[in-house]
Amino acid sequence: MHLEAGVNKGRVDKSLLAVERAMVEIRRRQRRRALARGAVGPHVDVLDVVEAAEESGERVTVSAVAQALGVDQPRASKLVAAAVEEGWVRREADQADGRRAYLVRTASGRELSEVIHERRQEAFDRAMDGWTDAEREVFASLLGRFVGGLP
Repeated sequence: MHLEAGVNKGRVDKSLLAVERAMVEIRRRQRRRALARGAVGPHVDVLDVVEAAEESGERVTVSAVAQALGVDQPRASKLVAAAVEEGWVRREADQADGRRAYLVRTASGRELSEVIHERRQEAFDRAMDGWTDAEREVFASLLGRFVGGLP
């Protein structure tokens, strides 16, 4: 397999290298935490997808979950089935097309979403301990721009 030398064709951009290393470390830490949380499991990611759709006023299907999580349809179906079994999500039939079902968070799914938000924000708060409010705002703005620019 032939790989290009990178965006700079051999010239090292230290900023890009630092971002790459940080992103790889984030991914590694997230995987370790996902494995450690065991009892909750990866199907909790379904809640994030359904919540985002609800907040934007959209309806979400298993296919949309697959696309959002970057997994194939059978894997998404298993994740959704696990979330349904846990009582976090329920299926609602599409009145216009009986073959389609939309996913909606249940009351316990909404409660779990709130707990997850609190835990994540506590972890982020600890990671930014000692940062000024201005630094947090700049970081949040730049991170949002960065994520918005990702393919």
